[in-house]
Amino acid sequence: YLSSPMPVREQKNVDLSLLSAPKINVGADAKDWTTLGAVTPVKNQGQCGSCWAFSTTGSVEGAFQIAGNPLTSLSEQDLVSCATASGNQGCNGGLMDNAFKWIETNGLPTEASYPYTSGTGTTGTCTKGKTSVMKVGGYADVPQKNEQALLAAISKGPVSVAIEADKSAFQFYKSGVFDSTSCGTTLDHGVLIAGYGTLGGKDYYKVKNSWGPSWGMDGYILIERGASQSGGECGILMGP
Repeated sequence: YLSSPMPVREQKNVDLSLLSAPKINVGADAKDWTTLGAVTPVKNQGQCGSCWAFSTTGSVEGAFQIAGNPLTSLSEQDLVSCATASGNQGCNGGLMDNAFKWIETNGLPTEASYPYTSGTGTTGTCTKGKTSVMKVGGYADVPQKNEQALLAAISKGPVSVAIEADKSAFQFYKSGVFDSTSCGTTLDHGVLIAGYGTLGGKDYYKVKNSWGPSWGMDGYILIERGASQSGGECGILMGP
């Protein structure tokens, strides 16, 4: 299910305006992009290390809908099989930043026109000529290790982020706010933050995974916000 460890690269395209955004009170200002219509149903990457592609399409699907378009499921397969020239490696892993750069130039077709076939672990050969339905006009990194900057970003739309997901506590998560001390900051999995809120007095990020709807809470996990680790619970603040 997991990609190779993702390097935490020097951020070069940082949205510094997020640092001066109005402070967000998670309990009073909960945000859930799933109920606001900007998140497609949970998908399943299967045995392919393509989490980076699903994280990418998730945030782009959200931005596309928030911009006034119908919610549209976009093609992970196009990224897995075709975006290898951007530095990504199909089922052997990749980075969301590289995928955004690819979409800036090449756009993305719909899921319906280029459905996902790499679930068995095979990257596959690129099928060219699929019609792009959108392009990315730009993208930015969120300042690292800053909860308020990340919240400000999520308030604008779903955010792609890398976490550590190789610990059994994470993999066997079922419900509630996840706050396991076993979860580190060795980033190896791309996911999508779809909102934030409070449950039972604990602040959380609502995270959409790509392991199918039978995993976790219908395919989602609530990851603790405000964890003692400087990189956040499971490294969620390391590279959003």
